[in-house]
Amino acid sequence: MTDVVPSQNPQSSPDPEEPKLTSSESEQAESEPHLLDSAATARTRRRRRPEKKRSFWKELPILIVTALVLTILIQTFLARVYVIPSESMEMTLIGCDGCTDDRVLVDKLSYDFTSVKPGDVIVFKAPDNWDKSEFQAQQSANPIIRGLENFASAISLYPPNEYDLIKRVIAVGGQTVQCCDNNRVVVDGKPLNEPYIYWRPDYPPTQMTFGPVKVPDGMLWVQGDNRNNSDDSRLQGHGDLLAGAVPVANVIGKARVIVLPPQRWGGVTTVDPQAQASALNAPAWQQGLPAGVGLAAAFPTLWVGRRVRRKLFGLFARGDR
Repeated sequence: MTDVVPSQNPQSSPDPEEPKLTSSESEQAESEPHLLDSAATARTRRRRRPEKKRSFWKELPILIVTALVLTILIQTFLARVYVIPSESMEMTLIGCDGCTDDRVLVDKLSYDFTSVKPGDVIVFKAPDNWDKSEFQAQQSANPIIRGLENFASAISLYPPNEYDLIKRVIAVGGQTVQCCDNNRVVVDGKPLNEPYIYWRPDYPPTQMTFGPVKVPDGMLWVQGDNRNNSDDSRLQGHGDLLAGAVPVANVIGKARVIVLPPQRWGGVTTVDPQAQASALNAPAWQQGLPAGVGLAAAFPTLWVGRRVRRKLFGLFARGDR
């Protein structure tokens, strides 16, 4: 018998062994992925690297221009520092030859929403008919220097080129003002109480007699706190008292805070002399009337409160049953 030798199926034959890599080839294969990852990481870092910051000296001009623009906008529309030019508001505000003049922060925004009231200390542009006896900035005739002065004035580094003054409002449009009743100004028949008045020692401590004059609508009657040393509505009309009034439209703002010198830091006092005068002129029984009414009303209020509490307590007690 002939032995039958089974035929060898090529599909069932084992796969030939893959050639083994040498140690050097294996090391190279293992190192190549790391090289690729390193290159990709480097490219990513280059893409994500932040832009180089500009140097301080390149940013400085931008900062200066921005600061100047903001300063001009703030001082044009919101607030501005003014120099007290004379002695007319002492001792509330100091301004004199040989001393450090006060610098006050003037609020330009308030009067857009409220009206000027008696007792307010205001900065205003002097009417054209007012003389310039107190102060006026001297400007250069050179147009270039004058332009620099105007720019410096816009940021409060130089006095303004307009004739701006600061005084206290004594009466407003529609009121009648005159002097004097026992050395006191009278508004609408009532003597004022003015605790802020200062008398210059070398002048007589008396007020100038004037009026009566009815302040026109839209106008203000202003006087200085240094009452015997102030060129104000009493004098600026040069005999015509109506001409001494200041238009409300000329008001720049309300003095709020003394910012310089440091030893004078503080708020600018606003005292309504008319409100205090009304209280001072009232009879004693009228001045004590609010307190008396409050005391008298306290007892019935307490009694009613107790009755109400008892009623409520009774209702709740019955409801619980």
